[in-house]
Amino acid sequence: MFRLPIRCLGRQTPRIVPRVIQRLPVWRFNSTTASSTPSAQQSTQQQPAQQPAQKAESTPPSEEPKPKPQRTYSTPLAKFLTEAIKTTGPIPLAQFMRQCLTSDIGYYTSESDPFGRKGDFITSPEISQLFGEMLGIWIVSEWMAQGRKDKIQLIELGPGRGTLMDDVLRTLSQFRPLASAITSVHLVEASETLRVTQAQLLCNSTTFTENADGSLSCISKYNGIPITWHPLLSKVPKCSSPFFLAHEFFDALPIHAFEATKNGWRELLVSPDDSATAENNKPEFILSRADKSTPHSMMLPELSERYKRLSKVEGSIIEISPESLTITEEIAKRIGGPKAGGALFVDYGPLDTIPINSLRGIRHHEMVSPFANAGEVDVSADVDFFALAERALDASEGVEVHGPVEQGAFLLTMGMRERMEQLARGVEEEKKKEMETGVQRLTERGGGAMGKVYKVLSIVPERGGQRPVGFGGGLMG
Repeated sequence: MFRLPIRCLGRQTPRIVPRVIQRLPVWRFNSTTASSTPSAQQSTQQQPAQQPAQKAESTPPSEEPKPKPQRTYSTPLAKFLTEAIKTTGPIPLAQFMRQCLTSDIGYYTSESDPFGRKGDFITSPEISQLFGEMLGIWIVSEWMAQGRKDKIQLIELGPGRGTLMDDVLRTLSQFRPLASAITSVHLVEASETLRVTQAQLLCNSTTFTENADGSLSCISKYNGIPITWHPLLSKVPKCSSPFFLAHEFFDALPIHAFEATKNGWRELLVSPDDSATAENNKPEFILSRADKSTPHSMMLPELSERYKRLSKVEGSIIEISPESLTITEEIAKRIGGPKAGGALFVDYGPLDTIPINSLRGIRHHEMVSPFANAGEVDVSADVDFFALAERALDASEGVEVHGPVEQGAFLLTMGMRERMEQLARGVEEEKKKEMETGVQRLTERGGGAMGKVYKVLSIVPERGGQRPVGFGGGLMG
């Protein structure tokens, strides 16, 4: 039976602070490392070979044409993509994003660390430890509401430096029955560099054990829980009670873009911009509309009635992320099958509209063109939360979807401000001000503030519409 996502915006929601956050420790131990983004590798310009001197003749020799100077590229990936596209033709936006982010010379597979002040951006867990603590408290509340299962599994997709999982595990360790029920932690991570960073933080070691299935493991510093790394969610073993976290994960998954025309949907494709040079500093790639239908334009816009309704509105643009839908379907089935566990998605995007023209690039904390410096720019797009909710509900009758709600409302409902006041007792004024600034930054809901732009969506086992904590429900169990 099809069920629309249950929303709770504007609803007065109960706080759960007194019973839960008072059990949390005072402060986490900070352990951060960062590497600067490597400078672009410029290919050297070849000079024409020196011609040998010619003998004098009665008639002047004809002049040979000078060889055209070789073009330079901003990055090795820019050169590779330009040459490949000129051979095969324009490529879908999703293929361009995938190459930029996860190819062998892509953004997340390079040896640099993109997170933190020395990287390209700062994520919520890096701003305040309270962010991870609130997500940890949500897991506690769901575990209690579901009858305190004796075996649970934690899974994080795209764990960054490991800061979020570190804060979550530290929080859960204060609830001994829950901590002892955690049988394993699984991290879905493509970057070898980030896997090492995560292991250093979570296990105090960079020595991995290679398992029979090719995954890597180490023992965490929290209750000796084993942590295992996987390249894909499909590689993570199934469990009777899995809890998923995905923070700024779906925004980095490739999207396809389409424009409605009188002849049907046409895909927006990426091709090289031949007018771009090192001198004019133009992006090396451009987005243009395909002249004819592509396999993607004939299939993907048929996935939802939301897209079909726009097909007759000429000029309408939609963005669709098939990978996001596939992963959400897998998560919903893993929760809905045993009717246990839960998932929190935290990302940026509209509450219920279809994202349009949302592709963006970030480099050194500044907005840049997503078509410049391929492989050295973080490329991302808004998340279509409504599409994820639709797919989860279609995938399993055993789940409910709640939200999305604005991040600021969620964090404040979970007790972030009260937890900050608890931590601030007895600390120096400078540290107290730093904590207050972090909370304000994460929860502020005006304009383009993080508390408004970022949204939170939950998938929980079907239970007759009973709302979870943070989405209009109270603490149970």
